Amino acid sequence: MSKPRQEMIAETRAKLLAAARRAFGTVGYAQASMDDFTAEAGLTRGALYHHFGDKKGLLQAVVTEIDAEMSARLCKISADAPTRWQGFVDECVAYIEMALEPEIQRIMFRDGAAVLGDISQWPTASGCIAATSRNLQRLKADGEIPAHLDEETAARLINGASGQAALWIANSEDPQATSKKAVDGFRILLDGLRVKSAN
Repeated sequence: MSKPRQEMIAETRAKLLAAARRAFGTVGYAQASMDDFTAEAGLTRGALYHHFGDKKGLLQAVVTEIDAEMSARLCKISADAPTRWQGFVDECVAYIEMALEPEIQRIMFRDGAAVLGDISQWPTASGCIAATSRNLQRLKADGEIPAHLDEETAARLINGASGQAALWIANSEDPQATSKKAVDGFRILLDGLRVKSAN
């Protein structure tokens, strides 16, 4: 019995995404051959064009997939922390430290930024800012941060700083040393947001 059309479409997309992700993560976007990863997936270039438009569209889909996985990991880190403030700090720091992971480093912070442009303008960025704003609103209600602090402004500044830190790490000659400097500085920056009685 043949599979339903929707299931076949989903399988084709998944095969192309998996093959492209492996290629982008190992040899990089520029060196990844569309013919190689379509052949690996047992599909044609036509299937790639049909589902993703082109190689850049496929990279965008891979970035979206990895971004969703990163978000799920960050939510768990935040949820596992002993306090809301600690969860917020741990989540921000974990995002920066993810730039040390080879696949994330290459696809998200090197090739993604180079091919898709400024990460602060990616479609997922508005969701990150909204989530950070909600976290800041809760921290404000807890008395951890000043009541007069505008959540959206702070969220945009924090997201911008963490994004720049991740890019700095990913493109550094010594990512480990750069990560340590970035994380130490970022912790000090976040601690400066807290009201003195919360410290």
